[in-house]
Parts: sequence; C-alpha cells; structure tokens
Amino acid sequence: MGYITANDGARIFYKDWGSGQPVVFSHGWPLTADAWDAQMQFLGREGYRVIAHDRRSHGRSDQTWDGNHMDQYADDLAGLINELDLHDVVLVGHSTGGGEVAHYIGRHGTARVAKVVLIGAVPPLMLKTDRNPGGLPIGVFDGIRKATFDNRSQFFKDLVTTFYGYNRPGATLSEGVRDSFWLQGMMGGIKGQLDCIREFSEVDYTPDLRRIDKPTLILHGDDDQIVPIDAAGRMSAQIIPGAQLKVYAGGSHGIATTEQDRLNADLLAFIRA
Repeated sequence: MGYITANDGARIFYKDWGSGQPVVFSHGWPLTADAWDAQMQFLGREGYRVIAHDRRSHGRSDQTWDGNHMDQYADDLAGLINELDLHDVVLVGHSTGGGEVAHYIGRHGTARVAKVVLIGAVPPLMLKTDRNPGGLPIGVFDGIRKATFDNRSQFFKDLVTTFYGYNRPGATLSEGVRDSFWLQGMMGGIKGQLDCIREFSEVDYTPDLRRIDKPTLILHGDDDQIVPIDAAGRMSAQIIPGAQLKVYAGGSHGIATTEQDRLNADLLAFIRA
C-alpha cells in the first residue's frame, strides 16, 4: 500500500498486491478501493497483480477542494499507471469507476491497456436529455445531492437497500455489508463526494466509449436500481466495437458483492481468454 502524488499535488492512496499481469480497479461512489477486496483477493491468488486506488476525496486519498471532476480522475488513474509503469493492463470499473476507466481511455489512449471490464457502469450518460430519453431526470440527482448534504451518514445507510437489492422479495439485508458501505462512504470528504455526483450523472462518455479498441466485457444486473441497464450497459455494448454484454438476471447494482463468486469467475475467464 502507498501513495502517488497527482499532477496537482494531491496524494492518491492505492493498494498493490501480488504479481503477474496487472488488473487495475476503479471503484464506485461513494466507496473506496476496499469495495474490490473480494475480486483482488481472488485474482491475486490466481496469479495476477491487483491494484486499486481511492479516488481523490474518497477513502484515504486527499480530500481536495478542487479537481473533483472526471478529467482529473482520469489523470489520477493515468498517474498511477505511469508511476507503477504498468503495461498490458486489464482495467475494471464499477459504476462511477466505469466512467473513470472510459474517460482514461478517452484522454490517454489504450497503449498500456489489454482489456476493459465495465460493471454496472454509468456510461454512456445517466441524465435524461432530449438525445438520451432513457436516462434519469435531473431531479433524481438533485435529490442525491440534497440527501448527501443534509445527512450523508443516514443517506449512505439508506442507500444500501437499493444499491444491493435488499428491497426485493426474498432478499436479506446484510448488516456487515451495510456497515462496510457506510464506513467507506464516511471516510470520504463531503465536498468531493458532492462534486462527484455531477461526474457520474451529467457527463456524456459516448466519445470515450468510441475510443475503446480493446476487448471489452460489460457485466450488468437487469434489476440495477441505481444505474438502469437499458440506459447504461446495453447502450454501452452498442457503442463499444465488439463489446460482450453479460446480463445478471435479477442482479443489483452491487453484483461484485452480492454475486461475487459468479462475477469473479466471469472476470477470470475473460482475462484468461
């Protein structure tokens, strides 16, 4: 574990375990690199070097006032990859992290990239517009901003229910998962978390997706209540040349946790293919 220094001086925390072909993970909002522990542990045992960072203003990275936007997130990811001199990288992004992965490729290309995995990812665009009628109204994201500002501690506890599909028939809420989600969220800075809401909701990643020229796997639950599959996973699969879409029937936004064994197996098979 360590830190890199970003191009604006911010310190970005990362975990770096194992050896072999590098797999680099980008987490969702409002989480941290710890959200990937099950995948990192699994792939590390399978002979891969697994690396995950805390996005600026999240987790153990510096809580910055400025720079909490996708251009800087992508540059921070590039800084990590360059600092560690990584090549033949498998990039894996969940939710907001999927936007970060796509925008990294849009800004920095694929010279160091071997494959791409997007899991419940926000691209191409979450916001409903005239050109994107399947998106969500701006009021949804304004509600997230207000709830985060008013009482983010309670909001993070409440968000777990839909994030992991615990409100569905037959589902049992895991207090451990809720505690972990809350803890990771509360480690971050409120300014950066509020800024990040715009980045996962209002940024159009379509041009970035069109620049992806590496094998791409898209994993998305068809009961994702946070990032609906029709406006995200299915649309991205149409934009990225040759992308493979795997739909998790009944899957929530948090399939890396709720279906970790299946997801780990799908990741391994794709990386080895």
